[in-house]
Amino acid sequence: MKRLKDKVAVVTGGSRGIGRSICELFADEGAHVIALYKTNFNYEKANVEGYKADVCSDSDIERLKEFILNKYGKIDILVNNAGITRDALIEKMTDDMWEEVINVNLRSVFRITKALYSFMKEAEYASIINISSIVGEYGNIGQSNYAASKAGIIGLTKTWAKEFSRKGENIRVNAIAPGFINTDMMATVPENVINSITEKTMLKRLGEPAEIANAALFLASTESSYITGHVLSVNGGLRL
Repeated sequence: MKRLKDKVAVVTGGSRGIGRSICELFADEGAHVIALYKTNFNYEKANVEGYKADVCSDSDIERLKEFILNKYGKIDILVNNAGITRDALIEKMTDDMWEEVINVNLRSVFRITKALYSFMKEAEYASIINISSIVGEYGNIGQSNYAASKAGIIGLTKTWAKEFSRKGENIRVNAIAPGFINTDMMATVPENVINSITEKTMLKRLGEPAEIANAALFLASTESSYITGHVLSVNGGLRL
C-alpha cells in the first residue's frame, strides 16, 4: 500500500534538487503534491501540481492559502525546503547578502507555516518537515547567514513540536539536516573542497537528493508516528 495515499503535501522549493526529489517520491507514494516554484516548473507526474510563488512575498502566501482552501481544504504534509546561499567571509558579507538568505531560508519558513497551520489542524494526521543543514548544526566558514538561517530552523522545529501538541493536535514537527548533497548548490564548489569533504565523510561521497527524500518520506508517513521535535542528520557520517 502506498504510504501517502490521498495525502495533500506542500513542498517549497519544489522544482529542483532536494525539493524535486521529495515531490517525486511523495507523488509515487500516492500524495497530491503542490510544488512551489519561483521560475521554472517541469514535471510529468499527474499528481504533482506546480504553484508559482515567491516564498518571501506575503501576498503570494495569502494567494496560496486561498488556493489550498478552495481546492483541498486541508494540508497533511508541509515540507519547508526553499533555500539559497550567498557566501562570504564576515568582513565581505553585505547586509543585502545577510537579509536575502535570512528572508528565503528562515523568514519564509515562519510565514508559510503560520499561514498554513490552520489547514493542518483539520488533518487527521499531519507532519511538518523543515529542511535544515549540517551547517546549521556545526557552522561553516564563509556562511554566517546560511548557518544562522539553518540553525534558526532547528529552533523553530523544536518550539513548534511543543506548541503544536499543547491542545492534543496531531501535528508532528521534525527537521532534516542534510550533509553535503549533490545538487546545483554544490556545482560551484571547487573540486579540492569537495574532495576534502568526501575524505572526511565516513561513506566517502556526497549524498544524493533521493536520500534526503527517503528521510522526508519516513518523517511524513505513519512509520515515524512517535517522533516529533527531532533533527534527523543525513550526512554520511561526516561529523563522527
